[in-house]
Amino acid sequence: MSNEDFARRFGLEGGEFYITAPAPCPYLKGRRERKIFSYLSGDGASSTNALLTRRGFRRSQNLIYLPACEACNACVPVRIVADDFHLTRSRRRALSRNADVIRRIRSPRATGEQFSLLRAYLDARHGEGGMADMTVLDYASMVEETAVDTIVIEYLLKDEETGDERLIGAALTDRLTDGLSMVYSFFEPEEEARGLGRFMILDHVSFAQELGLPYVYLGYWVNGSDKMDYKKRFQPLEMLGPTGWTRMDRQAVAAE
Repeated sequence: MSNEDFARRFGLEGGEFYITAPAPCPYLKGRRERKIFSYLSGDGASSTNALLTRRGFRRSQNLIYLPACEACNACVPVRIVADDFHLTRSRRRALSRNADVIRRIRSPRATGEQFSLLRAYLDARHGEGGMADMTVLDYASMVEETAVDTIVIEYLLKDEETGDERLIGAALTDRLTDGLSMVYSFFEPEEEARGLGRFMILDHVSFAQELGLPYVYLGYWVNGSDKMDYKKRFQPLEMLGPTGWTRMDRQAVAAE
């Protein structure tokens, strides 16, 4: 498919699209991945990001990409329907366990405290992953190299005696015209009993509702990948297929 065909397909006349060489798939052993990607820049970057996110793309710094693997379509874009999201008993318990957590919205500027938390998270949970060797400069690039409407949502605990605040979680998040897109999140592994990963997703749903935004984009659900399986628990969930966004079949997945 030519660049013009890609641009026409995704509603971006004049856009420049490229395709990567095959590489090992990070989700399914023994498979190879390829990606279509484009660059985000200029005054229209945020609108392009929002448009392509609705078409299944994900952002990484100033790149926006879509899996384009041969003979494989396991990566399925999914988004939570915030308007119809209800608090079950298990979700209420998750929020109750973290009732003392403070949410703080920051501009996309990397801090030493964030990087220290990220390193602890990677060392504990993703020691052999693609980000295992990330340096502070790599982290600064991940956060700060953005041409779109990006925020860092910090999650903190306050010491009641000293008033000091301690960072226990953070999420790099894009604000779109129709929702929030969770680009990357991480948390204090020693606080795992709180269920911080789940809590941060629930809090993004609450934040989207506060902003009047209908969706929270979670990236790709990969059928057969344990690392991505958690996403299907956040029903009601929509998945992007050949006919557009449709509700994920509740009978086919185990909801919370």
